[in-house]
Amino acid sequence: MTNSHYTVYVGSYATADATGIHAFTFDTTTGALMAKGSSAGIVHPSFILAHPNRRWLYAVSEQSEQVDGKAGSVWGLALDNIGAQATSPLLNSQASGGNWPCHLALDASGKWLVVSNYGSGTVAVFPIQDDGSLGAMSEHIQHHGSGPNPERQEGPHAHSATFTPDNRFLIVADLGIDQLVIYAFDPVKGTLKAHAQVHARPGAGPRHMAFHPQYPQLAVACELDNTVVIYDYTVEDCHLEARQVLETLPPGTPESAVADIHFAPSGEWLYVSNRGHNSIAAFAVAPDGEWPRLATAPTGGDWPRNFAITPNGRFLLVANQYSGEITVLPVVESEQALGEPVVRVAIPGASCIQFVSRKS
Repeated sequence: MTNSHYTVYVGSYATADATGIHAFTFDTTTGALMAKGSSAGIVHPSFILAHPNRRWLYAVSEQSEQVDGKAGSVWGLALDNIGAQATSPLLNSQASGGNWPCHLALDASGKWLVVSNYGSGTVAVFPIQDDGSLGAMSEHIQHHGSGPNPERQEGPHAHSATFTPDNRFLIVADLGIDQLVIYAFDPVKGTLKAHAQVHARPGAGPRHMAFHPQYPQLAVACELDNTVVIYDYTVEDCHLEARQVLETLPPGTPESAVADIHFAPSGEWLYVSNRGHNSIAAFAVAPDGEWPRLATAPTGGDWPRNFAITPNGRFLLVANQYSGEITVLPVVESEQALGEPVVRVAIPGASCIQFVSRKS
């Protein structure tokens, strides 16, 4: 990257009257963070997603119908107005189509936003208007079923959705029913059609997913059994074939729960966060062989719910929810490991991180 400066946006579990979304200037050479602004007005903006046009940001309001009589919702914001004194960044909101919305995904055109509602096990699609606001829901799907874990899998829990690289299919990871549910996506109407179901191991609890940037492979982080499943992906029909299961924790580790997953920009490494163990597991990518775990490094905080990798691959920024801070970890390529935090920034309930390249 020729420009080493980016804006970092952080979502959190703040209440509506507290600052919930924070903006920082980030230097990818030094790892330094400088406060740029913040925004209130959204209850629990725990997951945020920047639009590729660098003008808009979308945020869930992670709550249920039992909280203040309000259901979960999704919001659109104007990036340039986050932190502005005179102009609110809030564009509009729509009911998310369920309870506890926890994840957002954009299709390749940037015209459709998908919301995963964890509590109700539903998936909803919304059109993005020309001004960045959200239009009326174009699709709503209810999952059904349960899993063997009575505490966590009493019903469906759609935890995330990911579009295939060709934008033809949407894959939904449902933790409650141990399935990857695949839908054919209509980019004109913003609708979904059932295509296939991939069954995970009973009790695995698929949570988040990441496609490899070069190879036809999908990595799925499973929260309940602390594993990552590597699938070979067939582009033509979105067929997924499991090829390897990776353990994210050292043997004998006390109770922990996998959270987020991302490939390094180079595609050479895969990173996964472990809540409880409070670490990042790093794996070497071997598209035709076994993927060894290279290291398991402490995040320097408590409950690493989400993390992001700098565009140049030099740092990991970790949202440590319970300790309420962002930690910046350097990538030590010569040792194929992560170093100790070089920067810490306090953000109560920090939960999600997004990079946006600074406009030239």
